[in-house]
Amino acid sequence: MGVLAVTITSCGSDPDKRCADRTTRQTLPSSECKKGGSGSYYYGGSSSKGKVDGGSFDKSAVDRGGFGCSAGSGGG
Repeated sequence: MGVLAVTITSCGSDPDKRCADRTTRQTLPSSECKKGGSGSYYYGGSSSKGKVDGGSFDKSAVDRGGFGCSAGSGGG
């Protein structure tokens, strides 16, 4: 049962996100990604030395699906 719960949770999980400047890719406080702020959410990738890399500002570009999410899988 525990594995099933993990599988279901993983299928619906969103990619990691962090707030960053679109031009410089510098990480910013999350408050900067709220309405009126100067940042945008950066999805996936990693953060090193205060800059994001390896992901995208486009959430759909890094949609990872998760473990065990094939459309044809089912119990039986």
